Amino acid sequence: MLQAIVNGSSPLLALAIQIASWLLLLALGLCFFRIARGPTLADRVVALDVLNILAVAYCALLAISSGRDVFLDAAIALALVAFLVTVAFGRFVEQRAEDVESAGDEREQDGDQHNH
Repeated sequence: MLQAIVNGSSPLLALAIQIASWLLLLALGLCFFRIARGPTLADRVVALDVLNILAVAYCALLAISSGRDVFLDAAIALALVAFLVTVAFGRFVEQRAEDVESAGDEREQDGDQHNH
């Protein structure tokens, strides 16, 4: 099947690959827009995560269109790295929320001491 795509004997599949490539390019552009505009850090990180997912999809599309399995290996490696980055960001946000909460508790206690 993959050899038929590489040889160009499947015009419908070649058209599907072309359309998928253009849609991935459009999605990449929208992700870059969201990264640039924000407005929050979480928006930017989610856009980066989507960007990683799109890169994995593009690697899979390259594997289908070229018939080479090496692109699937790259897609798997990229997906694992993207997952680890997402988990690390989740831990960062959780730690940041705890720091903000503890700072708020300290301010509240300082305010109570000044009132008495």
